[in-house]
Amino acid sequence: MEIPPPDAGKLLQSWMEWERGDVTPGRVMANLKTGGLRQLLEELAAQGGDAAGAGSTAGAADGGDVAGGWAPLV
Repeated sequence: MEIPPPDAGKLLQSWMEWERGDVTPGRVMANLKTGGLRQLLEELAAQGGDAAGAGSTAGAADGGDVAGGWAPLV
C-alpha cells in the first residue's frame, strides 16, 4: 500500500478546525498524523527549514543572544 504525499493545505485545514473548536484535540492529532504531518516536517527539516535555525537567525537580527540559546522576548 502506497502512502500519498502530505498535503499542506489539508493539514492546515485540520489545524484550523481545531482552532475554531470544531474538533477535539485527539481528533485533530489523528487527522494530522494520518495526513502526513511527520513526513512534511521531516522534509522541511531536511531542507534546512527547522525551527531552531529560523529562530536563531531572527534572534541575531534583532540583537538577541543567539549563542546563549533561546530567550523570551519581553
